[in-house]
Amino acid sequence: MSGHKLILAPPDADSYVELRAAAGLSAKTRQAAEIGLSGTWFGVHVVHGDRVVAMGRVIGDGGLFFQVVDVAVAPDHQGKGFGTQVMGALVDRLRMEAPSTAQVMLLADGTAYRLYEKFGFRRTAPDSIGMLLRL
Repeated sequence: MSGHKLILAPPDADSYVELRAAAGLSAKTRQAAEIGLSGTWFGVHVVHGDRVVAMGRVIGDGGLFFQVVDVAVAPDHQGKGFGTQVMGALVDRLRMEAPSTAQVMLLADGTAYRLYEKFGFRRTAPDSIGMLLRL
């Protein structure tokens, strides 16, 4: 992944908002991003030059529950292993620092479940159903 660098921190708010939009995730405001990013338990991003091209975060209470969010790769960098690199860094940190009894959740859009299954995530249906409230 020549010319790319994995940084062990969430991206800045402007890059976050820009990458979410480019990757087809729901739009977020810069103000909301600044607030939300400050609550990150662990985050990573990949830069190419001065541009953020991939990212992912873990949010949670630090002991009981964690959620993987914001896994995104810029369209022109998809299919090159950056999603795997981001997820690997997130899961490695969870395995090192989260209690073994913690639950780690995520919502998989489209066929993204294929990536997450590589890291041990399993579908919960029909035992449980993911639900979402959009404000």
